[in-house]
Amino acid sequence: MARPVVGIIGNSQLINDQYKVHAGGQMNTEAISQVSDCVPFIIPADPRHMSLAELMDTCDGFLFTGGRPNVHPEEYGEAATEAHGDFDRARDAIALPLIRACVERGQPFFGVCRGFQEVNVAMGGTLYPEIRDLPGRMNHRMPPDGTIEEKFELRHDVTFSEGGVFHQLMGAQKVRTNTLHGQGIKTPGARIVIDGYADDGTPEAIFVKGASGFTLSVQWHPEWNAAEDPVSRVLFQSFGDAVRSWAAGEVSPTLKAV
Repeated sequence: MARPVVGIIGNSQLINDQYKVHAGGQMNTEAISQVSDCVPFIIPADPRHMSLAELMDTCDGFLFTGGRPNVHPEEYGEAATEAHGDFDRARDAIALPLIRACVERGQPFFGVCRGFQEVNVAMGGTLYPEIRDLPGRMNHRMPPDGTIEEKFELRHDVTFSEGGVFHQLMGAQKVRTNTLHGQGIKTPGARIVIDGYADDGTPEAIFVKGASGFTLSVQWHPEWNAAEDPVSRVLFQSFGDAVRSWAAGEVSPTLKAV
């Protein structure tokens, strides 16, 4: 049987300061292909090129990836400042309504880093522009120097709600993760359940309460070493199971306890 298709939300890039491309990290395509066992399909994140209906009919599920640009604060009613960093309004225009449409339809998606933040904003939540500036918070950004392995090194624990969705999925209430983000959840959106926190109180794992499909999202980057890391592997495998269930016209088994 043909494998189901997962749309990977791409990012706008500029090669050699001249040539515009839509791109996606190889870690994401490898995780979807090798661990989720689905066909990875990179989506140019620009609403000029496709409609939501076309996307949702083409893909069985969606991966909302990380990315250097941040969600524009106008999307949650705040003015942009220098601390908010760079933006990609075209991606905002695709990702936010697509998340809401998937929640309504029950179509599975998995949010990672910026994608985690997009899910919160799409559901009406807000973001802090810079976590490390908050009292008592650690620096969640990736190290500026070092090898790629050092940048994606597991650096802090995430503790899940006892008996919650992530606890059940992982078989453990505490896991070790990497951290490569500057922004984070300020106020959770409607129906957003924060199911895991870093030791400094930063939200790290969420889902959409009452959604009929897979809506798990994490603030870290599980696509790194996804086939070998036990935390990453179970996330991408369970997402793949949910996508296959959707493609077969079945209810996702992952969120029955929600």
